[in-house]
Amino acid sequence: YTSTVHTVTLFLNIFGCLAWFYVDATRGVDFGLSILWFLLFTPCSFVCWYRPLYGAFRSDSSFRFFVFFFVYICQFAVHVLQAAGFQRWGNCGWISSLTSLNKSIPVGIMMTIIAALFTASAVISLVMFKKVHGLYRTTGASFEKAQQEFATGVMSSKTVQTAAANAASTAATSAAQNVFKGN
Repeated sequence: YTSTVHTVTLFLNIFGCLAWFYVDATRGVDFGLSILWFLLFTPCSFVCWYRPLYGAFRSDSSFRFFVFFFVYICQFAVHVLQAAGFQRWGNCGWISSLTSLNKSIPVGIMMTIIAALFTASAVISLVMFKKVHGLYRTTGASFEKAQQEFATGVMSSKTVQTAAANAASTAATSAAQNVFKGN
């Protein structure tokens, strides 16, 4: 539900920023960024945290859990920033909504509702993080296991092996040429 709540909030944010732009012509940047955030964060939330989480549970992969945790912490930070609502950042957060109340009370109320939804998204994300972390702890996964999986996965990759061989060959050739040039 986290992704759905955030997507709906981002969609409503477009209308909140449009209303703010309607009553204050200097808020065009907020409206434009609200569209960008909707188009960017909606697919990114699916690709960047839902898929790694699904893969982590499916394959019991410590590395994928750590990818999820890293991305999800970043997403939580974005939720908090959106809830704060700094002006000219394209979000109807608390700062923006309280500022807009000076221009138009209906627009301010609409933006306050959106700020509450951004806050709810942040809270839901935190609860979701705690639940996933609790489940992660029951799987026996660890940071050391994630490092081992990463090293094993990287070294078994044919692309990485080819790149390493090419780099070693180039370095050896260059070193040999430098030695023979000196004599």
